[in-house]
Amino acid sequence: MAGMTNAASASVPSTPSSATGAAASPASPSVADDWLTAAKDDIDQWAAVMPRDADGTLIDWQWVRSLDLAGGIGCASDADLDPGASGGSAHDLLAADYAVRDRLEAIIAQCNTAFMTDFDRLIASYRLPRALAYANRRLNDEIALLIDRGVAEGHWTVHDEQRGRVGVQVLVPTDGTDVADIQDRTADIDEARSARRKARMNQERSGRSGMARANLDAAAATTAGRPTGGAATSSASAGAGADDAVARRIADYGRPDWRSSYLPGRDIADVIGIDIETSGTDPARVYIIDVGFECMDVSADPSAAAAAAAAAAAGATAASGATAASDGGYRYERESYAADGAYGQARLPFGVTARAARHGNPFIARLTGIDIAERGPESGVRLFDEWPAAQRGLLMRLEQRPYVAHNATFEHKFFMLNIAGYAESYRAGRITIIDTMPMSRQWDPGSAPDDAHPYGDNRLESYAKRQGALPESEAERHLGLEDAHIMLVAMRRHLADLRAEGRGPWGADGRVGVGGKRCGRRY
Repeated sequence: MAGMTNAASASVPSTPSSATGAAASPASPSVADDWLTAAKDDIDQWAAVMPRDADGTLIDWQWVRSLDLAGGIGCASDADLDPGASGGSAHDLLAADYAVRDRLEAIIAQCNTAFMTDFDRLIASYRLPRALAYANRRLNDEIALLIDRGVAEGHWTVHDEQRGRVGVQVLVPTDGTDVADIQDRTADIDEARSARRKARMNQERSGRSGMARANLDAAAATTAGRPTGGAATSSASAGAGADDAVARRIADYGRPDWRSSYLPGRDIADVIGIDIETSGTDPARVYIIDVGFECMDVSADPSAAAAAAAAAAAGATAASGATAASDGGYRYERESYAADGAYGQARLPFGVTARAARHGNPFIARLTGIDIAERGPESGVRLFDEWPAAQRGLLMRLEQRPYVAHNATFEHKFFMLNIAGYAESYRAGRITIIDTMPMSRQWDPGSAPDDAHPYGDNRLESYAKRQGALPESEAERHLGLEDAHIMLVAMRRHLADLRAEGRGPWGADGRVGVGGKRCGRRY
């Protein structure tokens, strides 16, 4: 990762940069087998801390121990995935795979909470959740191909549907096949978990409120004869309904919330900006296919940084004979992007399994330009979750300086289930995360809700355009390096304005130090 690949060059590098130190060829199965098998050695630690899964069901850890994490946990062979296969019906195999996935994902979903709240440090490693996610991704590939088989055999059609926060594939029978037991239950599971969380939070709030009322009984008694005015407003509040809810949402917009812990502090300076592209949104189901990062001093004056960058580029151009557009020997994917004070740029492409490549993903291809059908093992591009050296190289950079991402919890969740050592380093306080999304939401008035964006416009593209980091005529590129670049340029310009206006980190409620989300160290 130390040496950067030229963004203008086509396709992917045949070898990684020096920091990863391994050739871009398919991973040795024995290497994968070793760590996946060893991960089961941690089961006793997890069983002592996490008896139940995210749905409150007792975990059968012996079942987990029985899973063949390296060989595959699905019920279908490669031959079973072909239309007309005789080994088992697509329906029955799909039902069996869904049952395994629902059971396993409920365990994976609880691991983060168990690990981060294990204050006695009975769990030493996050290796087991990473191994379970590794196996679950490949199970998800199998499910996709079984659905494809059913379509090819004329049993059902399939379409995507957004249900609440979750997108699911819906099967529609075409030949009388009963598909009720093979519908994707992800949205229903997510809704049930959300309802339980809300009920638990309401119960906790009710308990705190009850304690407060009990402590104020004596004071309340002294005002017993005074009118409260509560009853007179009942009919009016009943009529306000939805309008009141909208008004409250707008009034609350931009106020501090849980995202505030990711805001930068007054002393923020040298950071690494990072953005990943993935083949979906669930880190336990899909693959990291592109990572882009670069470093920048976001405390520098934007105009001075631009001048310094231009001078450096001119010097490099004169020395190398390159064109000025190459920006000192490095080229972004778009000609309109200039380094603008950034350094250490890198673009790292990664592959997918043969089954994922076979299924493909047209949406991701349209969005990013990355066609995972061309990123299978035969391409020579390695999978990130099978490349320990690439994981070590990226972790080293994430530990060296605060890392910045837009909607950073997305990157964080993928790193937790993909990078060996990341979860342990994060829990130990060696990683600081800064998010530009709450910067947009809380410190950029241009993000305020309107008719087009009732919850505010905090997309990276919109934030970058408001801060002058992306031309109005251009759209977000949806590639790791380019998105990381416009994010850092926007952040630096935004911070310069906030400093001049005495707002944000320099306001009354601003934080001293670097800021960002960081776990407290344990000594």
